[in-house]
Amino acid sequence: MTEVEIYTDGACKGNPGTGGWGVLLQYGDKRKELCGGEVHTTNNRMEMTAVIEALRALRKPCHVTLYVDSQYVLKGATEWMPAWKARNWVTAQNTPVKNEDLWHRIDELLREGGHRIEWRWVRGHSNHPGNERADALANQGVEMARHRARAGAK
Repeated sequence: MTEVEIYTDGACKGNPGTGGWGVLLQYGDKRKELCGGEVHTTNNRMEMTAVIEALRALRKPCHVTLYVDSQYVLKGATEWMPAWKARNWVTAQNTPVKNEDLWHRIDELLREGGHRIEWRWVRGHSNHPGNERADALANQGVEMARHRARAGAK
């Protein structure tokens, strides 16, 4: 299996507000950068979207080391999701799971991708080069969304 390191991040200017997501994929001596954004979203949705877009970018099953700075995404994917699924996407407090649409997509990509994923948490804004680049890409995604919104308003 190809070994891939992935760094993901989300950003939001206001929460909710205009948001962006960023992804840095590294494999061997190759790098690929992805980013995008939405006009009205939340930080958690952008963090999740970054993971979704990262996994969608993989063309074949890989051994992935996936770095996130979001405890929400890390714990959701590795701890909470099995219980949510067992309760038909309801939390332990008997409320609907927030961002259920994106959790379904993450679940689908994890089940069907054939990847071996090692989840790693990295503290955001701690000068970790991969995370800093993903953060810069997420902020670029915010600017892209703002530009699209301004262009659409004209």
